Amino acid sequence: MPRDDPEATEVRLLREVGKAGDVTGDASDNLLIQGDSGHALQALARTPEYRDQYRGKVRLVYIDPPFNTKQAFANYDDSLEHSIWLTMMRDRLLLIKELLAPNGSVWVHLDDAEMAYCRVIMDEIFGRSNFVTTFIWQKVDSPNDNKVSVTPDHEYIMCYTKTPGAHDDWPQKPDVSILSAYGAIDENGRRYRDRLLKKNGKNSLRQDRPTMWYELTAPDGTSVYPIHDDGREANWAAGKKKVEELIVKGLLVWKRRPDPGGGEKWVPYTREWAPETPSRPWPTIWTDVKTSRQAKKHLSELFPGETPFDTPKPEQLLERVISIGSEPGDIVLDCFGGSGTTAAVAHKTGRRWVTVERNLHTVDSFIYPRLERVVRGGDPGGVTESTGWEQGGGFRHLAIAPSMYERSGGRIFLADWVAGEDFMAAVAAQLGFSHEKVISSPYCGRRGRTRLAVVEGVVDEVVARSLLGQLDDGERAVIVGIGVTPEAETLLRQLSPGSRALKAPRDLVNRGKVIR
Repeated sequence: MPRDDPEATEVRLLREVGKAGDVTGDASDNLLIQGDSGHALQALARTPEYRDQYRGKVRLVYIDPPFNTKQAFANYDDSLEHSIWLTMMRDRLLLIKELLAPNGSVWVHLDDAEMAYCRVIMDEIFGRSNFVTTFIWQKVDSPNDNKVSVTPDHEYIMCYTKTPGAHDDWPQKPDVSILSAYGAIDENGRRYRDRLLKKNGKNSLRQDRPTMWYELTAPDGTSVYPIHDDGREANWAAGKKKVEELIVKGLLVWKRRPDPGGGEKWVPYTREWAPETPSRPWPTIWTDVKTSRQAKKHLSELFPGETPFDTPKPEQLLERVISIGSEPGDIVLDCFGGSGTTAAVAHKTGRRWVTVERNLHTVDSFIYPRLERVVRGGDPGGVTESTGWEQGGGFRHLAIAPSMYERSGGRIFLADWVAGEDFMAAVAAQLGFSHEKVISSPYCGRRGRTRLAVVEGVVDEVVARSLLGQLDDGERAVIVGIGVTPEAETLLRQLSPGSRALKAPRDLVNRGKVIR
């Protein structure tokens, strides 16, 4: 579809078709949206009531788009021409970038079919300096018995941030095994270890790092230098300024040790206390989370007798992604909802979430009932136990409205459903006005000091004069009608400079921001 096509730039309406659990009824609720991901992202980024909640405020986006493997699966067709797939991804990633918070990140899950090409697109959109890493997930837990020479057992998750360094404060991987390196315990029960201050090894001679050769004073007042047992001059493991700081903090420890030349000598050590929450940097190869087979088993238990998804992602995998890149209360977005794993895990871990799925059957048969079970505490699998999830919260189920435009003979008309309140809401969305439901007035939207009026008829001089008479001092009007007379346009220019009249659909087409 051309980027200047009316349907490509149109901002679609989001209609509520259901809800589960406790909701407020506004854009701040968790949202399950049925419809095309591009239309959903456009609505979230452009419609004022959703834009105010989501544009620049989404902390984490995880998407598991069709891999474009040229296969047909039970719940979707994974086969697009390469350039069409790339265009589809580029358009959505551009909108995702608008929705991301300054400290947000986007995680894209793919396999070898398109991963390298998508990486180039993401470099273009997010900038190479915002590339964090590519995680590798081992998706199988047993050897493949297929009669082929090579079979892939992993997939990729590319990660980019919105701004450079936004990942610097991400939590590390918890790892209690680190405590085993702290074998000593003080009188207060705290674990610690003492590390030799003198550097050992091939590249630890004085000439290698001369600034690390300096005098230290032992407890008996003697001078101590870093010297190897064979008499060669070495160097300390820290600079002089750093050692002075250790002395002030009481972390430079002197011990008497045997001297190879006979007797004993003073040897300096640095004391390190065990961390209260032991952790280490995350590895980029993940072999320690659940696999596709285990994810299928979870779905089979949720939906006995149903055909599970061919490529579901385990909740443990999404728990890791979400726990690294977001915190409780943050917004998590997935615009390729699939079986609903991202939303389920986001809910169980205390995040707000938006998930979008195009396939109506998938939404009705899998995602909605799955998330409804999460809300009422009817899903004991996945990460329910590890997160301590019980029940609570809720979500609204929205559907993307059809296009407000129809074509006939090369011309564009308003669709039959575009009437009354729907007409007003659709016009407000296209023009970026906050929609205000009214009973008897054509005025139905506001943007700063400009008010929006929608007329299901012709805007003539009489209509224009009447509507201008309802404005307060300093206000301007945008009046939209099925037709507009030249006299009305002249009157608006004379009586209210800055006000204008637009004809629908002619003057509404391409009002949405064109994705470039």
